[in-house]
Amino acid sequence: MSTELFGVIATYAITLVLAIPLGRYIARVYKAEKHWSDFLLPLERGIYKLAGVDPNSEMDWKQHLRALLTINALWFVYGFFMLLGQGGLPLNPDGNAGMTPDLAFNTIISFVVNCNLQHYSGESGLTYLTQIAVIMFLQFVSAATGMAALAAVFKALAARSATGLGNFWMYFTRSITRILLPISLVTAFILVLQGTPMTFDGRSTVTTLEGTEQQITQGPTAAMVAIKQLGTNGGGFFGVNSAHPLENPTYLTNMVEVISILLIPIALVFALGFYLQKKKLAWTIFGVMTMGFVLFAAGSILAESHGNPAIAALGIDQPMGSMEGKEVRFGSEASAYWGIATTATSNGSVNAMHDSMTPLSGALQMLDMMINAFYGGVGVGFLNYFVFLIIAVFIAGLMVGRTPEFLGKKVEAREMKIATLIALLHPFLILVATAIASYTITHHGDAAWSVVPANWLNNPGAHGFSEMLYENTSAAANNGSGFEGLGDNNFFWNFVTGLVLILGRFLPIIGPMAIAGMLAAKKAIPEGDGTLRADTATFGGLTFTLIFILAALSFFPALALGPLAEYFDMAQ
Repeated sequence: MSTELFGVIATYAITLVLAIPLGRYIARVYKAEKHWSDFLLPLERGIYKLAGVDPNSEMDWKQHLRALLTINALWFVYGFFMLLGQGGLPLNPDGNAGMTPDLAFNTIISFVVNCNLQHYSGESGLTYLTQIAVIMFLQFVSAATGMAALAAVFKALAARSATGLGNFWMYFTRSITRILLPISLVTAFILVLQGTPMTFDGRSTVTTLEGTEQQITQGPTAAMVAIKQLGTNGGGFFGVNSAHPLENPTYLTNMVEVISILLIPIALVFALGFYLQKKKLAWTIFGVMTMGFVLFAAGSILAESHGNPAIAALGIDQPMGSMEGKEVRFGSEASAYWGIATTATSNGSVNAMHDSMTPLSGALQMLDMMINAFYGGVGVGFLNYFVFLIIAVFIAGLMVGRTPEFLGKKVEAREMKIATLIALLHPFLILVATAIASYTITHHGDAAWSVVPANWLNNPGAHGFSEMLYENTSAAANNGSGFEGLGDNNFFWNFVTGLVLILGRFLPIIGPMAIAGMLAAKKAIPEGDGTLRADTATFGGLTFTLIFILAALSFFPALALGPLAEYFDMAQ
């Protein structure tokens, strides 16, 4: 076993060791059980009093959604005007200007929906004030929004027959004060010790080895990097994200950051088991997610470690694997692992340029986001998986000739219709938006399309199509990474991906919460000999097969036109 591969395995093993006890802790936090973190109760009571909310007031699923959507709308308005006017606001030592309206529109939507798609470069596109008061603020609250929605679903699945699903504001506040903030402080402290800057000084002027002067941006980087990873946000302080030596200076910080990406999404799966007292169900779900994750990670590591076949055909040896677009301090295998971890979790941060990955790695990263249920983002990852789970329960029930049931609740036509619509929405958004982009690039010379710059697609053929497909897939999956050969800071991409971001975020939250609320209101049916159990390996295999069949039917033609076509062309 190579040292690089050992590092990858050790990184995942540490993640799992930390995730299990964290899952138990999260379950206790959401059930409001007594715990050592109760010393934060006075702080939380102060927040509730200041906000004028009663944390003990029960909400049904519609009230949860009303609160969730209302507060997100307020954040949009606040952030939009902050980004427009940042040039004239304090904490701007580098003199960066305000954003254009279309870029501010795209940016604020992207961070409100926990995507962090960045059509700007952090060094010049934001000020220290907006990095903290808009970007980092939204990285906390958008992550907490998804976690609060999941906590309500936990309460719904645990209920024998009830409409009250806890209180959104309590779940939201505790997600920040007791989960995100403490872990972020520990992570940021490790990053600072390893050399990640945490300062409000402006750019530093240094003299390079060649004798030329270079301006280096610093800023309060460590704090933002911690929450960008833990909240599966992904938006970097610098333009090249965690490939930047100040965001991710050492192999240790690389391990800490990729552990942070996977930690809470995996912990939330175990939290489900502890909350419902159904650990076997949690392990079954974890097994399905992990099977997909490991297959994708192994495929990408294999592709990157074997190098680029086009370069090999020139007789050039590649002992470190395919290193185009990668950092030597990490290597090809750790970079491939990060690429799968970040796309599996809707994180979107990068420690290497995905546009430079070999075609098979690019295809796996896209398929990761197309499925969007192997761990997924904090909170919303399980909500996406829950949709597949309901469909699998319905199909399995029909196969054995019984009314479909999940956790003792009948899954009927209403729930199935919602699940089907949400499952179809994701490919619809990706494929329609990519079709519009493909049509637009072929007609950019027409007067009607003059708003689109002629040079926003710099790569022709299959790779150019992959860049457009990746951009829309990333937006729909609320991921935020990109094939950065695409010129995306223009009105077309800012507007189109902005719309995809909104629909791709909130409808997959609304659907599962509605299903969970409907199931919670039904009377529980005692389990019998004919009860279909969802915590068995057989049912896990059915769910895994269903996920891949739906993904293949929806996305294989598009992948065949992009990364797969590029792979076979390169192989020749």
